Amino acid sequence: YHAENLSKKLGGAQIYLKREDLNHTGAHKVNNTIGQALLAQRMGKTRIIAETGAGQHGVATATVAARLGLECVVYMGEVDVARQALNVFRMKLLGATVVPVTSGSKTLKDALNEAMRDWVTNIDNTFYIIGTVAGPHPYPMMVRDFQSVIGKEAKVQFADQVGGLPDALVACVGGGSNAIGLFHEFIDDASVDIYGVEAAGYGLEKGPTAHAAPLCAGSVGVLHGNRTYLMEDENG
Repeated sequence: YHAENLSKKLGGAQIYLKREDLNHTGAHKVNNTIGQALLAQRMGKTRIIAETGAGQHGVATATVAARLGLECVVYMGEVDVARQALNVFRMKLLGATVVPVTSGSKTLKDALNEAMRDWVTNIDNTFYIIGTVAGPHPYPMMVRDFQSVIGKEAKVQFADQVGGLPDALVACVGGGSNAIGLFHEFIDDASVDIYGVEAAGYGLEKGPTAHAAPLCAGSVGVLHGNRTYLMEDENG
């Protein structure tokens, strides 16, 4: 979508928006949940679990589980449950069980911890649908591949509307699934600049508890089975 008014307001580049919010359930998350749920079904699993922060991944997972007739349990930090009451209602409406997580910071990281505990306890019948580009292999690869439709569509749509390739791509980076989905198709295109935008919070200079920018200002560590960039202090 050519954001003409925004382009005029900023007075620089012509800005085009990849409208993933128009997908069923309101976000890009469903691209990934469909793929992983079909894999779960193929593996003979009857129960789906997921973690969610803002709730969009939880809603997308609950939607696909309902469609395929699978039991669905969604772990969500207690803080996020209060902040995202509408999405909690939507998940319950779709037949999912929402489990508030009260440990740690009571947010996404802690929900992921609890989902991991559930998964290893109920591995025989349970498939864990991870929505972020995180966790042990092959999860980051699966999320990338299922979300790569974003970049593939963007490349074709931009070529049709404008011609050629965009000068730059910009995506917010939280869990990273939307960003890697957009970026992956363009990684080998040297003329395209790629920008991921992380949340600086109260400022990068104030330390790892004040921001959400592990790629810009984090350190390398191991979490949830993968070696990656983390926000760490002396306590972990």
